[in-house]
Amino acid sequence: MSGERTIPPFAPNTALDTSSLSSQSSSLPLWDRLSSWAAENKAAVYTIAGIAIVVSGAGILYYRSDSRTGRDSGAEADAKKKASKKERKKAKKDKDKDQTQPESKNVPEGQQQEAKRNERKEYATKLKIAGNKAYGDKSYNEAIDLYGKAILCKPDPIFYSNRAACYNALGNWDKVVEDTTAALGLDNEYVKALNRRANAYEHLKQYSEALLDATASCIIDGFRNEQSVQSVERLLKKVAEAKGKAILDGKQKRLPSPTFVTNYLQSFRPRPRPEGLEETADLNEDSGKGQLRAGLAAMEKKTGEGYDAASKAFDKALELRDLDEHEAFAYNMRGTFRYLRGEHADALKDLDKSVELQPSLTQSYIKRASMHLEVGNREGAAADFEKAMEHKQDDPDIYYHRAQLHFILAEFGDAAKDYQKSIDLDQDFIFSHIQLGVTQYKMGTIASSMATFRRTMKKFDKMPDVYNYYGELLLDQQKYSEAIEKFETAIEMEKQTKPLGMNVLPLVNKALALFQWKQDFQEAEKLLQKALIIDPECDIAVATMAQLLLQQGKVTEALKYFERAAELSRTEGEIVNALSYAEATRTQLEVQEKYPQLANRLQGMGGLPGQGMR
Repeated sequence: MSGERTIPPFAPNTALDTSSLSSQSSSLPLWDRLSSWAAENKAAVYTIAGIAIVVSGAGILYYRSDSRTGRDSGAEADAKKKASKKERKKAKKDKDKDQTQPESKNVPEGQQQEAKRNERKEYATKLKIAGNKAYGDKSYNEAIDLYGKAILCKPDPIFYSNRAACYNALGNWDKVVEDTTAALGLDNEYVKALNRRANAYEHLKQYSEALLDATASCIIDGFRNEQSVQSVERLLKKVAEAKGKAILDGKQKRLPSPTFVTNYLQSFRPRPRPEGLEETADLNEDSGKGQLRAGLAAMEKKTGEGYDAASKAFDKALELRDLDEHEAFAYNMRGTFRYLRGEHADALKDLDKSVELQPSLTQSYIKRASMHLEVGNREGAAADFEKAMEHKQDDPDIYYHRAQLHFILAEFGDAAKDYQKSIDLDQDFIFSHIQLGVTQYKMGTIASSMATFRRTMKKFDKMPDVYNYYGELLLDQQKYSEAIEKFETAIEMEKQTKPLGMNVLPLVNKALALFQWKQDFQEAEKLLQKALIIDPECDIAVATMAQLLLQQGKVTEALKYFERAAELSRTEGEIVNALSYAEATRTQLEVQEKYPQLANRLQGMGGLPGQGMR
C-alpha cells in the first residue's frame, strides 16, 4: 500500500546545450553579407580577417576582399584594356592554375579532406555560439536559422536539440519532435533530446510516446533526476486516466469478487431477518416479499452465484412491489448491490428513498456515508453519520464506520476512539477489535496493538480473520515464521468453516510472506494460483500475482495480470491505479525493445518506479 504522491507542475527543459563549445568566443562576422548561403544550401561561408572562405564540395577557395580593389596602376589598367576578352580569361585561368597546382601536389588528399572537415567543424561551432547568443536574447527565429546553418556544416545532435529548444519556446511541438528525433538518430542516449521530445509529445497529448521517452531518460540517468522521475509518474497517471475513462465508459456493471462482497457485507453487524421475512413465513415466492426473502437467503451462501442471485432478487422485489413495511429495507438492499456493481448514482437514489421511507433505518445512512467517502465527499459522509446518530445513538455500526472514515483520512486518534466506542456497545463484533489493533499499530503503539490482537485471538479463537490480520502485522515486522504460522491457521479455519466461500486473503498473504522471506517464487505462485481458482475475480490476488511475475522478470505475463486487475476494478481510482502498473510494465517492454542496450540497466535497477511488492 502506498499513498498518492503530489506531483509538481512540469517545468519544460529548455536550457541550451553548451557542451563542446569552442574555447575561442571571438565576435562573429556579418552573416548578412553572405547572400549566396541560402540559395545554394550546400556550402558554408564565413569571413575572417578580410578573407571570404567558401567551404564546398569543390574544396576551399580564398577570395581577397582587399581595400585596394579598383586602385590598379595605370600601366596595368592600360594592359587590361588592350587585352581581348579571350586573353583576359586565359590569363586569369593560367594564374589560378599556377597558384593552386603546387599546393595540391604538396598536400595529400587525405589531409585535404581532414582540413575540410576541420573547417566545417570550426565554422559550425561559431554558428552554434551565435545561435546560443540569439537564443539567450530570445531571438528564437534567428537562433533557428543559425542552428540550421550549423547543421548543414556538421550534423550534430546538440545542434538539433538546441534548435528544438527554440521551437519549444515558440510552442511548435511538431518541430520539436522532428528535431529531437533527428538528434536521437545520431545519439539515441541523448537525455536532453529525450526529455524535450517527451515534453513535446505531452503537449501533443501523445502520452504513451511521452512516457516511453521519459522512461528511457530515467533509465539512462539511473533514476537520479527527480524531475524526470516525476515526469514518468505524471505521464503514467495521464496514460492510465485516459485508458481508464475508456474502460469505465464501456465497462459492464457487475459485482466484484465474492471475497470483496463478503468483506463489505460483514463490515455490518449480522442482524436477524426482519419480522415477516423468516424462512418459516408463508410467502409467495413470486411476490415482492417473497423475492426479498429469496435475496437474503442467496446472500447467506457467500458465493459468487449466491450474490448474483441475491442482486437479481432484490431488483425483482422492487419491480413486484407489495412490500408494505419492508419497502425501505428493500431499497436499502438494492442500493447496496447497486453500489457494489459500481452504479453509484442509482445506489444513492435507492438509499435516499430508504431513509425517506424509514428514517430510523440507520444502516441506510451509514451505507450512503461510505459512498460519499468513496467519491471524496467527506462533508457528506460526516453529515450522514450525524443524521444516523440523531435516530439511534447507541448503534455500534455508526461508530465502527465513522472510525473507518477517520482511519482512511489518517485521523488515527479519532478512529481509535470510535472503534473503542463500537466495542463498548457490542463486544461480540470481531472487526471492531481487529481494526482497533490495526489503528494502534498505525499510531506507533506496537505493544498496545499486539496486546489487543492477543486478547482478540483469545476471545475469537475460532475466527480465521483475526489470525490473518495479526499475521499481516507480524509480516510487516519481518517476523516471517510467526506470520506464516498465523496465515496457515487462518487458511485451515477458512476451509473448515466456509468450504464453498473461502476468503482467499490468507493464501495471498502467505504467498507474500514466502516471497519476502525466502524469495520462494515457485511456492508463492502456487498459492496465488490456488487463490485464483477459488476466487478468479479477486483483484488483490490478481494484482499480487502480477507483481510477483514482474519481480521475476516475467514482464509479458505480468502485463496480462495487471490488465486483468484493471478489468476487475470497481471505481475510477482503482482502475487508474491498476492501469498505472500495466502501463509501467508495457513501457518497460517497449524500452527493452527500442533500446536493447538499456535492458540490462533496467533489470539492475529492478524495473520502473513504484513497482515493488507491497
